[in-house]
Amino acid sequence: MDTQVLIAGAGPTGLTLAIELARRDVAVRIIDKAETFFVGSRGDGLQPRTLEVFEDLGVLDEVLARGAAPVPMRIHVGGEVVDERMMFDLVEPTPEKPYPTGWFLGQSQTEGILRDRLAEFGVHVEPATALAGFEQDADGVTATLSTGETVRAAYLVGADGGKSFVRKALGIAFEGTTDESIRMLLGDVHAEGLDRGYGHWFGDAENPMRGMMFSPLPGTPWFQFGSPLGDGDLDAETALPAIQARLDALSGGGITLSDLAWSTVWRPNVRLAARFRAGRVFLAGDSAHVHPPTGGQGLNTGVQDAYNLGWKLADGSPELLDSYEVERRTVAARVLGVSTGLMQKYVDGDEDAHHRGEETQQLDISYRGGPLSPPGDGALRPGDRAPDSPLVSFDGTRVRLFELFRGPHATRLVFGDGPAEGVRILPAGSVAEPGALVDEGGYAYAAYDVKPGAEVLVRPDGYVWSVA
Repeated sequence: MDTQVLIAGAGPTGLTLAIELARRDVAVRIIDKAETFFVGSRGDGLQPRTLEVFEDLGVLDEVLARGAAPVPMRIHVGGEVVDERMMFDLVEPTPEKPYPTGWFLGQSQTEGILRDRLAEFGVHVEPATALAGFEQDADGVTATLSTGETVRAAYLVGADGGKSFVRKALGIAFEGTTDESIRMLLGDVHAEGLDRGYGHWFGDAENPMRGMMFSPLPGTPWFQFGSPLGDGDLDAETALPAIQARLDALSGGGITLSDLAWSTVWRPNVRLAARFRAGRVFLAGDSAHVHPPTGGQGLNTGVQDAYNLGWKLADGSPELLDSYEVERRTVAARVLGVSTGLMQKYVDGDEDAHHRGEETQQLDISYRGGPLSPPGDGALRPGDRAPDSPLVSFDGTRVRLFELFRGPHATRLVFGDGPAEGVRILPAGSVAEPGALVDEGGYAYAAYDVKPGAEVLVRPDGYVWSVA
């Protein structure tokens, strides 16, 4: 068949999956029902683990160049700045964690970077092309597109959002709740008179934790805004004059809003698909789980669904394909708990609601106990994220483990009798002779907490496969 994998949905999840497959020479097509590419912020917070994934995909430099680090949040009450705080813990990079702090970039910019990277492999998104129907059998999936074309593929992946056609067609329950008692006004807008070097919270004088937030969107002239809506806002308007009036009432004036890119009244629709797979059809991203915007988890979890699924689809072995749902549904359930807990703090007026700590970084995600992770007893066990570490070759060239992991292969680390003897790197499938590398400062030995002579096999998605 001409198409090995058909992906429905060209958001961050679908694009990441398409890149993962294309760089492994898997024949992939990616379609999207929208006629034009999305413009706006939506998921604008990229977590540290996602930055590591983007380094592997070859897009990190562009993401860093076009985005920005977290900025301080100024708290305005009664027209005056009364406090300043960070939404993120600013942490210095370490040999094990090169990107310990999140990064901000609007979702449409992130998608554009991913589309450009995908095009380097000769694959392009097919817009204005919806999935109209599909049937599967023991050998593949036959999909009908809105253009009238019939596509035969080995696998179909639904990355088509919270209202997923694929999930509904499979009859998979989307378990969870839609809470009509909690609503937020969200959107992107120009804000003249507002310092872009800061985020801003305009609090109500009588209740400072109720108000309106503005965050600058790097690479664009817009701010993303958000405002919780109370019982008196049941008929809240999303047009620019109403948003301006809401801000004026909180700020006392002096800030002019214009060029409203988009706005909506959002209700928490917190849901998790009962299954992430049905035969040869898989769900990933928002089609499998939808999150509150608090904590910046939705886009990031979807990207990592794709990063987990891509190498497994390329391999095609039943053991690997079966592991996708077990590994990722467990993670999605945990992450939903984190983002929902932060949302409740926001609604309750908890002053910690604007702060995002380690629980949102996704660096602690582990597949321990999963079908691909045999039991272990060390600090680093099968299923854990494999740390980064600097190494020095005998000719003085400095490299990092993440640089050696980069690409569609597993990697075997063979530790010598001590740092002076070095760590040998053996990429699976490499035709080059294994190179001996000196772990100059003993960083890798410390990060991996292994005994001399140990061997660590690292999966293509950067998690430990085995320790021996």
